[in-house]
Amino acid sequence: MLTVNMHDAKSKLSSLVERLEVGQETEVIIARNGTPVARLVPFSAPRRIGAARHLLAGLAVPDSVEAFNTGDDSIAADFDVSAQQGLTP
Repeated sequence: MLTVNMHDAKSKLSSLVERLEVGQETEVIIARNGTPVARLVPFSAPRRIGAARHLLAGLAVPDSVEAFNTGDDSIAADFDVSAQQGLTP
C-alpha cells in the first residue's frame, strides 16, 4: 500500500494509475497534510452473471419465448375491453 500526498498524487496520477493497472500496487492512499483522505484502487467491473437470480427466485418466469407469449391474447382482450369502456391504458 503506497501513501502519497495530494500534490504528488496530482502531478503523478498517470504513473499511480499505471502501477495499479500492472499490479505493482493494490491501492494508493492519498493524504492531505499527512491525513489519509482518499483511496485509489483498481476498477473491477461488477459480475452480472446471476446478479438478479435472487430477485427472480420464486417467480414463475417463462423458460421460452413461446411460454412468455402465451398470455398475449388475454392481454389484448383486456386492452380492447378498456378501450370500449373509454379507459385509456
